[in-house]
Amino acid sequence: MRQAYRFALDLTGSQTRAVMAHAGAARFAHNWALAQVKTVLNQRTAERSYGLTDEALTLSIGWTLPALRRAWNVAKPTVAPWWNEVSKEAFNTGLDALARALKNWSDSRSGERAGRTVGFPRFKSRHRTTPSIRFTTGAIRVEPDRMHVVLPRLGRLKLHESARKMARRLEAGTARILSATVRRDGGRWHVAFTVDIDRIERRPTRPGSVVGVDVGIKHLAVLSTGEFVDNPRHLAANQKQLRVLGRALSRKTGPDRHTGRRPSNRWQRAAVRLGRTHARVANLRRDALHKLTTRLTREHGTIVVEDLNVTGMLANRRLARHIADAGFGEIRRQLAYKTTWNGGRLLVADRWYPSSKTCSDCGVVKTKLALHERTYRCQACGLVIDRDRNAALNLAALAAQFDTAGSGPVAARGANWKTRVRGQVAVKREPGATLVGQTGTVPP
Repeated sequence: MRQAYRFALDLTGSQTRAVMAHAGAARFAHNWALAQVKTVLNQRTAERSYGLTDEALTLSIGWTLPALRRAWNVAKPTVAPWWNEVSKEAFNTGLDALARALKNWSDSRSGERAGRTVGFPRFKSRHRTTPSIRFTTGAIRVEPDRMHVVLPRLGRLKLHESARKMARRLEAGTARILSATVRRDGGRWHVAFTVDIDRIERRPTRPGSVVGVDVGIKHLAVLSTGEFVDNPRHLAANQKQLRVLGRALSRKTGPDRHTGRRPSNRWQRAAVRLGRTHARVANLRRDALHKLTTRLTREHGTIVVEDLNVTGMLANRRLARHIADAGFGEIRRQLAYKTTWNGGRLLVADRWYPSSKTCSDCGVVKTKLALHERTYRCQACGLVIDRDRNAALNLAALAAQFDTAGSGPVAARGANWKTRVRGQVAVKREPGATLVGQTGTVPP
């Protein structure tokens, strides 16, 4: 399987300029190819308005990477006479990004791509684009001291930390480097290696253990085992410092696209300080999520989570910042591949499954449950339990339904989508999910 190793770089001044030159070449190739594509599209649109047939229209340019690369190789001596000063992988990076963007836009228009609508690619700006360059060919290796890496045309670059974990696999022959991407993130340069590795088969510490994970804001995760994982709230903890840095940045003379004014040196230094603080918050959040997901996947054999509509949840302006800070989507993404690494499985409950409204003891489903009600009180059996703990127990119980129904999504439909204004509603339970003697309608 493929795995990524990411390391921070300690670049010298000349090396930083060389990397920026490669990133600028990638941006230049992307913008040139996009201009060619837009010119041809506009020309063909104008010719159609004149009444010309499709056979008489201007020949279109292929949107695939090989087609864009052929067009670039023909035009580069004229449009970029300096093309031999940087690696060919720089131009390939920009053309590949454009080919992917055009394909996403085309698939989104035709309905082949799910999710939100993808817009037409736009030109990349030097000031608003993250510098990045991807190497797929040439000399890509880790030096024997494990503190330096070698990349094409950039030469020997010093790492900020040791690459011993990846170097051991390379020396043992259980890993092969496929590509290396150099990218600036939070004021620092990083190199990420995409490696094809052979992982040994692992088993969780408790293969038969089933745990339901209910993510939230008050507690980052509540487990069906009764454990409450506190939410670090890294963004809230650093919000005061971010406000101070943001106000200091607003007092400086910044750029103005309308008048062409360039930012002052003090504005650029203040922007770097603000960016570093944001990067630190992101790193702290990523570290906490990795530790949580690694512990869960290594210990439990089956993990059940909810299919949350995070995009819709972010529409709530009062909770959007806290939801984004928690990283609900990142938790599920990490659990998805780490369960595969550790020999477990991840089950995803249906988006409309009422995990919070269902009683984990008798199975009765409440019609309404306000968000401020943090304690679940069942009117049928008298159960009083924490709301999130109740949801985690219901998620853990879905594992039995999953095994009964076979592979694929959880078979239980959950609750009625449109519930009545008042009273409780009976829910059709899947086999094995209802206790004996409680299979009829909900008692009064």
